Amino acid sequence: MENLLDIGFLIESFPVIVARLPITIGIAVGSLIISLFIGLTTALIKIYRVPVLKTISSCYVSFIRGTPLLVQIYLVFYGIPKVIYYFQTEYGWLQNVDVNIIPPEIYALLAFSINLGAYLSETIRSAIESVDRGQFEAAKAIGMSPTQMMLKIIFPQALAVAIPNLGNMFISTIKDTSLVFIIGVIDIMGQAKILGSRGLAFFEVYIAVSIVYWIVCIVVERLLVIVEKRARRYERGFVS
Repeated sequence: MENLLDIGFLIESFPVIVARLPITIGIAVGSLIISLFIGLTTALIKIYRVPVLKTISSCYVSFIRGTPLLVQIYLVFYGIPKVIYYFQTEYGWLQNVDVNIIPPEIYALLAFSINLGAYLSETIRSAIESVDRGQFEAAKAIGMSPTQMMLKIIFPQALAVAIPNLGNMFISTIKDTSLVFIIGVIDIMGQAKILGSRGLAFFEVYIAVSIVYWIVCIVVERLLVIVEKRARRYERGFVS
């Protein structure tokens, strides 16, 4: 009689899957850092209503929010080499770039950064606009430049408002990295699929990888709670 669950294989698969965890975390953290710059730039363009760029940024956000992440990964993976090849053949640009040696992790990082940047732009914009307008007027009254006002007054207060949404998006990104195996990135989900196909024990490896994702997300959630509490203390101290 066949056993429902091969406990031995499940336990043995854990260290093999966890060995790929740095790739999963690396893509998630890297895309978060890059997307913060994309999101902040897009948010400021919308807030200050920059001509032309405002329309472009609105189209970018609308397109990303209106298409599946899976499609965006494919667009980046197949589109970027095609664009590079076009410039190489038509204009002689980027001759030193060999698309055949670009690792798939780079494409995954770019796809997730572009995707997350669109969502973060709305979070950042709403956080900045939630800051009391009196703070803007006070900063102007004491002679602060727009850059000084944003760095010293607005951003610290907006950060406290944005952290919960940033945290939720980061956790979602960690889970969404399970899609990168479709372009050849061997992350924890990819490793689980490989193990499952080798041992014909897909149920066991998917249980193992789900537990790994669960533990990682719990740890990240706890860390974000600590960060949010510190940001709230800073905000209270700033306001008082």
